[in-house]
Formats: sequence, C-alpha cells, structure tokens
Amino acid sequence: MEELREVPILIFEGGFTERDEFETPSKGYRPDGIVILPDKRRFSVYFYDPVRLQQDLFVEKIIAEVGLIVIEEVTREKMEEAVQKLYEIKYFDSLVPIA
Repeated sequence: MEELREVPILIFEGGFTERDEFETPSKGYRPDGIVILPDKRRFSVYFYDPVRLQQDLFVEKIIAEVGLIVIEEVTREKMEEAVQKLYEIKYFDSLVPIA
C-alpha cells in the first residue's frame, strides 16, 4: 500500500479562473498566493518572473515583499512546483504564518 504524502496547498485570495490561467503568465506576477502547509499553518506568497521583477525594480527602485518567490514563468504549474520545493527545504519555517 502506498503511503499518502502530505503536501502544501496553494490557493489564491482572488481565486484562479481559466482567465487567470491565460493572463497570469503575461502579467509576470501573482500577488495573492496563500500556502497552506499540512500542519495548517498559512503563509502569504507573492510570485514574480524575472522580467516583471526587473521592470518593477526599474520603476520602484526597491521591492520588498514578504514571501517573494521568483520563478521562471508565473503559471499555476510552476507556482505549485516552487511551493513544493520550498516546502521540502523547509523555507516556510523561516516565515511568520498569517492568522
């Protein structure tokens, strides 16, 4: 019998529709992620791709977001992969959970 593996869950405050699936990679960011760990702790996350991060940094001069995750492309699949990898290396243990 295969053991069930507990994994983190990624949700979005604004939901994630088919339209989001289409538009999010073009925008290059997604600011409303919530990661729920198997122990029920929750963390805010903010996804950027390198191009959008560079553009925003040029305009804003500084970017400081708690839970900022830079990935090659901001797609649902890539965001979920990143969350899983970060969970495996215990990245979320260094963050303060949200209430």
